[in-house]
Amino acid sequence: MSESMVAIDDLRVAYGSVAVLDGVSLSVPHGRTLGVVGESGSGKSTLAKVLVGVAAPTSGRVEVDGTDLSRVHRGRAMYAHRRRVQMVPQDPYSSLSPRRTIGQTLAEAIDPRRGRVSRFEERIARELERVGLSGDMMHRYPHEFSGGQRQRVAIARSLIIDPAFVIADEITSALDVSVQAQILDLLAAIKAERNLTMMFISHNLAVVQRVSDDVAVMHRGRIVEAGPVEQVYTDPQHWYTRRLLEADPGSPGFRLVA
Repeated sequence: MSESMVAIDDLRVAYGSVAVLDGVSLSVPHGRTLGVVGESGSGKSTLAKVLVGVAAPTSGRVEVDGTDLSRVHRGRAMYAHRRRVQMVPQDPYSSLSPRRTIGQTLAEAIDPRRGRVSRFEERIARELERVGLSGDMMHRYPHEFSGGQRQRVAIARSLIIDPAFVIADEITSALDVSVQAQILDLLAAIKAERNLTMMFISHNLAVVQRVSDDVAVMHRGRIVEAGPVEQVYTDPQHWYTRRLLEADPGSPGFRLVA
């Protein structure tokens, strides 16, 4: 299993008698992006929570970067895991403290105990510039940024500690189409620069097609179809995949234009 960055075998997550994930098996090879698509309630976000360590499997096996998550429970091991696996949230505004400058937020991401901006100023400025922001923006507060700029800050916060695996959970859903395209282009550039391994979760099939190498289609807690993006999009085998594609006005072949 450890040949892939992420390897999941027969994962099940149940709350009482309700199975939110039911027999999920997938892998994400190093350096590739897996898109995970499906309607609300299909289990996408629960899958992400398992991978970052905030939801526990009921059964099955999950490995991330060679670590069996069943052996990671709390303390230093969990802290180390959560630094290797970072999530870019859907709503960066609610995840950014309004009382802290962007610099303070990024400094605390680097060192939660001694996260002073003065210690990491050059590193913070460099990371902000990598996501298309000015380094001196570290002195501003979240309300001084647009939605697209806040999403760039959230990406910078996730990447500043050099994680092994990044999960992007519906990160463009609240943005207009032109800003979506800018964020997706940014992710593509960062992925190429750092050889990142990513999971991109979205209900938007056109967005997933643009940023992903492979795709997994989820329906009622199961993966009903998976494979290279172009293969799945042009020749879907499962009725649910076909229904998703038929319901999306931009599919197949839709491309966002910056």
